[in-house]
This record gives sequence, C-alpha cells and structure tokens, in this order.
Amino acid sequence: GNLECLVYGHPVAVHVDPIEKKPLFHFLPRSFSFSLGTVGCNLRCPFCQNWQISQCGEIDTSYTLLPADAARIAQERGCASISYTYNEPAVWYPYAKDIGLEAKKRGLRNVFVSSGFESEEVSEDLPSWLDATNIDLKSYDSGYYKKTLKASLEGVQETLKAMVRLGIWVEVTTLIVPGHNDKEHELKGIAKFIAEELGPHVPWHISAFHP
Repeated sequence: GNLECLVYGHPVAVHVDPIEKKPLFHFLPRSFSFSLGTVGCNLRCPFCQNWQISQCGEIDTSYTLLPADAARIAQERGCASISYTYNEPAVWYPYAKDIGLEAKKRGLRNVFVSSGFESEEVSEDLPSWLDATNIDLKSYDSGYYKKTLKASLEGVQETLKAMVRLGIWVEVTTLIVPGHNDKEHELKGIAKFIAEELGPHVPWHISAFHP
C-alpha cells in the first residue's frame, strides 16, 4: 500500500565533474559539481548514452550514500554544487531532494539534468531547493516523442516553461540523432520555442550523437 523509492541511498554513479559537462555554461562557470545518479528512467530513448543505468531495473544495494554524507563529501571535494544526473532524477526525487536540502545547509547549489518529463507537483516543489537545470528537448515532433521516446513533447514544454516561470536557471540541450530529429523545420521549431516561450536568455546546447 506504499509508494516506495527503491533506489533511495543507492547511487550507481558518483563523480566530480566540471559544471560544463552537465552541460551548464552560464551557471557557476569553471566550478566542479558533485554528480550522482541511480538506475531507471521514465523515457525509453533507443539512443541513450547512459543506457546501462537508465534502462536498468536491477538495484545494487551494496553501496549506500546517505544525503548528509553526499553533501559533506561534495563540500570536502571542493564542489560548488551537487548535480542529479546520469539518469532521470525525477524517478528518484525523494532521495535527490533530501540530498539537496543537506547541500543548501552547506551553502552548495543544486542542479537537475533532466528529460523534463515530470509531474506538475515535482516542478512546483523544485524552487524550494533547486537552483539550475539542464533539460533535454529531444525533438520537436510530438509523434516521435510518443512513439519512440515514450513521453510527451507537450509535457516537456510545460516543464520548461514552469522552470523559467519559477525562477530556476534553465539551459536546454538537443542531442542531434541523424535521420531522426535533424530536419531543418524541427531545429527551427526548437529555436523559436526557446526564444519566444522561454526567453532569448535561455542557452541552447547542440550535442553530437555517438552510436
């Protein structure tokens, strides 16, 4: 009868990364971010570059990292922020938020690297502890989002607009997969959406696909 976060306390990837790897180029530039992720995702992108963990359902409980310890280690390593990344942080939101609250106690910032496909409740709660996000806008074709990625373009657009409205620093990334989302009208559509719906101050990152 309970909804439980099974990955709570059990990251599978923990690294110290340059903030530019998130990629965030206009938020704490030239700093380092304590980065961690668990297993699982709410999308099924066939081109995922972290598929070994994002499309995995097996949870390794042999390693435990509690929220207070994550914040302490981040500070000890000289990081200016903690990034919730490598897989979709919305699927481990209770764990991410608890780390984020501990990070704020130590003066650290918090960063979401996300698909943007999350509930309205999560979006509305984020300003209580989140400072910045990089969200993937993977295509401008709603059919492609639904059939291939198993998500909703409109849902991601609403999340992006909510993040900007709520005062979270937003940068957008599009991974170009040749033959799938690289049509000129799609790229122009993404650019127009960012400029007109989010604001011309929002950076757009174009990432290269590596098979």
